[in-house]
Amino acid sequence: MRIDIITVLPEMIEGAINASILKRAQEKGLVEFGLHNLRDYSADKRRRVDDYPFGGEAGMVMTIEPIDRAIAFLKSQRDYDEVIFTTPDGEQFTQKTANELSLMQNIIILCGHYKGVDYRVREHLVTREISIGDFVLTGGELVAAMIADAVVRVIPGVIGDEQSALSDSFQDNLLAPPVYTRPAEYKAWRVPEILLSGHERNIHEWRMEQALERTKRLRPDLLKDK
Repeated sequence: MRIDIITVLPEMIEGAINASILKRAQEKGLVEFGLHNLRDYSADKRRRVDDYPFGGEAGMVMTIEPIDRAIAFLKSQRDYDEVIFTTPDGEQFTQKTANELSLMQNIIILCGHYKGVDYRVREHLVTREISIGDFVLTGGELVAAMIADAVVRVIPGVIGDEQSALSDSFQDNLLAPPVYTRPAEYKAWRVPEILLSGHERNIHEWRMEQALERTKRLRPDLLKDK
């Protein structure tokens, strides 16, 4: 899989993609990243990629020309399954979205910035708009890094124990059950006996019950689709 990220602040993403699981995924040849500084595609002598909005609204807007140039250049190199724009008013990013994107070969992520982007970019150049929540960040760089992490970790072979990713929260619209490790008792706080029993079927049933109980209590909205 290849993920190309277009941004005005590539340094905000470099650390995330060159550490931990994302780094190992690249070393295994399972994913390839491309970071592209949008300013490199600007025709402005000062490498500007923003301008004042028509109509006099406050703030600066990302201009369409460098974005169009960057996307056109990347598309001249390979075909892309999705061109994603990170924006607070996009579709909510979920584990289901991560699973869908992990099956693709090549995607582009365009990081939003400033007041927003010339709307013609959204009308003609991107295929999907994604948000991580109903709040506004300075830019979409952190969002792009989060999307990349969530997508790459579910690619087969990235995590040594693939069952670990499959049992994460949200994979089946349930929150994950409680997990414990040694010592079995600490300050008189004991691990549930069922987990120490070695009885796989009973343990599995306990985990499902706990996952359902936690979901009902903390995120009942997830159960609407079940």
